[in-house]
Amino acid sequence: MITDRQLERFILEYSSPEDPLLEDLYRETHIRFVNPNRISGHLMGKTLEFISKMINPSNILEIGTFTGYSAISLAKGLKPGGLLITIDHDDELADFSRSWFAKAGLQSEIMQMTGEARDIIPALDRDFDLVFIDGDKREYVEYFNLVIDKVVPGGFILADNVLWGGKALDRESRDPQTRGIIAFNDMMRQQDNTERLILPVRDGLMLIRKTR
Repeated sequence: MITDRQLERFILEYSSPEDPLLEDLYRETHIRFVNPNRISGHLMGKTLEFISKMINPSNILEIGTFTGYSAISLAKGLKPGGLLITIDHDDELADFSRSWFAKAGLQSEIMQMTGEARDIIPALDRDFDLVFIDGDKREYVEYFNLVIDKVVPGGFILADNVLWGGKALDRESRDPQTRGIIAFNDMMRQQDNTERLILPVRDGLMLIRKTR
C-alpha cells in the first residue's frame, strides 16, 4: 500500500524543483513564525504558478499574504507591466514579506495593502483576471461577493482550503472557520455564473471560472 507521504515524495520528485528563493522563504517562515503551516509550500506554490502562467493575467488580487510565498508564485505569471495586489490584516508580517518581494525582484509588481480585506476590496478601482482567496475562512462568502463583480468575464477565482482537512464534510461542526468553509462551498453550488472544479491539492483548491 502506497502511503500519502510516499505519493507526495513521488509527485515532488518528478515535478520541477522548488525555486531556491522560495525554499529559503519556506525555511525562514518555519523558523520565525507561529503556525508556519499556513505557508503554501512547494506543491501548492507550483500549482499557483502554473495556473497564473496559463492565464497570464494583467491584474491579480490575493486575499491573505502571510509571508509572501503564494504572492511570489502567482506573480511569476503576470503579463509585463502587470500588478498583483495582496491584502493581509497582520501588519507585523508586512515588513518581512516586503523584504522577500524585493529579494525576488518583484517590488514593482506586487503592491501590499494592510487591513481588513472586506474594507479594502470595495475601494479597489480595477478589474482582475485572477483572484486568490486564502484569508479568514469565516469570511470566504463575503470575499467572493465582494470580488465577483471585479473579475473579468472568463477570469478566475482560486479558493484555498476548501476541504479544510476533511472537516468540510462535517455539517455538525460548530467551529466558525469550518462553518465558513461549508457555507462557501454550499454557496458556490448555487452560482449560475461560474464553472467550478475542486483539485485535491494539499488542503483543497477550488478553481472558479466566471462565465458572465
